[in-house]
Amino acid sequence: MDKLILETKFTAGDAGDIEGLAWPFGAPDRVGDVIEKGAFASVELPLPMLFGHDQNDPIGIWAEAVEAADGLRLKGKLLVEHVERAREVRALVQSGAVRGISIGFLTRKALPRKGGGRTISKLQLLEASLVTLPMHPGARVTSAKSAVQALAIADAINRATALFAQG
Repeated sequence: MDKLILETKFTAGDAGDIEGLAWPFGAPDRVGDVIEKGAFASVELPLPMLFGHDQNDPIGIWAEAVEAADGLRLKGKLLVEHVERAREVRALVQSGAVRGISIGFLTRKALPRKGGGRTISKLQLLEASLVTLPMHPGARVTSAKSAVQALAIADAINRATALFAQG
């Protein structure tokens, strides 16, 4: 029987880089609000990155905000080199304990929706927070280098290797 040795290497995201889908277009949040494409046109960068919408708990900055086809996408950096709380939050994100993004904004133009909520066509984005449970169920961290992700990949490869070895 041949033996396959697999070595995996990964980084834990020491730089603090993070990306996410802050608001998916086309689906309402938990209270029925829908934000239309174009509403985020006047985002001022850098945008504060908070933990849990706590204005006294800044942990980084969002340096890029793009209205993509699927929603508002953010790229930023946890300030892990300078802020102890940012290092703690990075560990929570990497472990999967914190994986949501929630936005704080002022509504500038909105219409009521049938069945509740609003259709928001213009807003002022004030901050985007890392949270455990976002208001919009589809708002989530999409990239933060993680040991959890690397281990899941290694596990999948090991399972495939075992199936291959069986026959």
